[in-house]
Amino acid sequence: MLSIATHEDYVSTSAGNLYVKSWGPAAADSSSSALAPVVLFHDSLGSVELWREFPKQLAISLGRKVIAYDRPGFGKSYPRTDKLEADFIINEASGPFAAIRAEFGIENFIAFGHSVGGAMAAVCAVSFPDHCVALITEAAQAFVEDRTVDGIRNAEQVFAQDDQLDRLKKYHGDKAEWVLRAWTGTWLSEDFKNWTLKEILPKVTCPVLAIHGEDDEFGSALHPELYTSLPAGPCVMELLQDCGHVPHKEKPDVVIAVTSEFIARNHTP
Repeated sequence: MLSIATHEDYVSTSAGNLYVKSWGPAAADSSSSALAPVVLFHDSLGSVELWREFPKQLAISLGRKVIAYDRPGFGKSYPRTDKLEADFIINEASGPFAAIRAEFGIENFIAFGHSVGGAMAAVCAVSFPDHCVALITEAAQAFVEDRTVDGIRNAEQVFAQDDQLDRLKKYHGDKAEWVLRAWTGTWLSEDFKNWTLKEILPKVTCPVLAIHGEDDEFGSALHPELYTSLPAGPCVMELLQDCGHVPHKEKPDVVIAVTSEFIARNHTP
């Protein structure tokens, strides 16, 4: 099996430090340093640690580096107390992602995003069209659907139970309350109800893979259909049976297999 080395870093920004972790072939095993790394964009309650073993297994399968980071307010990155801005998805490309890309000298990259991270990955693909060589979305939203709103309202009720917030505190510490409110308060707000990527996606020119669970409680198949019908480049949609909102946790082997096949088929540098 390919030997994988892990590295943890903090990227300094004017607002605070961003936590970054990478997994890549060990130097003795690697001829992959020239390959574009995969950058992971986490979901609304996510963090680097919540990707669990997926980044390592993906790095082994692809033979290339995988990079994940905690957005501001999440995980081990600096805390936030302000309200999450309505255009936070658009801002990711020019904010945290741009800072990390500059710090590590990332040229070409593969953007891989889960849930809202998929929308951020799409924005990064459009913002860096000459350098994003592939876009992979997993359970990503393209607009605010009734199913999305209903799923978040149900989750909000679950988190109202006494011990549920402790689950978030395990990964976000004192930031957990902000993380939860940033998610529910934004997606259920009037300011956000008309959000959509329908004008952004046609500007995506790289190959696209959209992975989606048929039983996703936060979005129907309309979302991956938009991610694979609007972009200009070659697109593939993978609908997974008996799978909900977290395919990389529920069906990790399938997600890694379809991702690896997609990257190989498109001769991704």
